Formats: sequence, structure tokens, C-alpha cells
Amino acid sequence: VLSLLSSLLERSVQKNEVLLEETQIKDVITIFHGLREPTLSIRQYIDRIFKYSGCSPSCFVVAHIYVDRFLQSTEVHLTSLNVHRLLITSIMLAAKFIDDA
Repeated sequence: VLSLLSSLLERSVQKNEVLLEETQIKDVITIFHGLREPTLSIRQYIDRIFKYSGCSPSCFVVAHIYVDRFLQSTEVHLTSLNVHRLLITSIMLAAKFIDDA
């Protein structure tokens, strides 16, 4: 599940960055945008969250749905500047919804 999620996000980020570069469209800046790209890859970041958070794999599936819904309801594109922050926020929300007792 984690491998699939990271590859989906990485492909989406690559596609969006090429699209934004080719069309010269400015991305909408949100509170999720960082100033520079994090040093951890998406795969490393997801593995690290899984290792230390104790979230179930289903949290990561729900987190992906949350990210998808956020992107569909806004004009934001998934890029290397916002993917990590969107991911950790959506995983936290999914863990609260699914794994909290």
C-alpha cells in the first residue's frame, strides 16, 4: 500500500511540475507550500511516518482520498513544495478518523 501510494504521488508531482513549467501557469500558494523542496523523497517520508506513527495501512489509503478531494475542490496542484505537508496533514486526519479509540 505504501509503495503504491508513494509512486502515485511521485507521478502526480512530476506530471504537475512539467505541466506548470510548460504552460507558465502560476500555482496557487497555500499554507501547505514550503519555500524549498524537502530532502526526503515521498517514499522515504511515507515509510518514516508509517514507522513512527503507528498508523494502520488503511490510514494511508484514506489520506490519499483526502488529498485527492482537497486538490479537486481547489485550484492547487500537487508539487514538490506542498506534497509533504499535504500528506502529513491528511494522514493525521485519517488516523484521527480511523485509528483513534
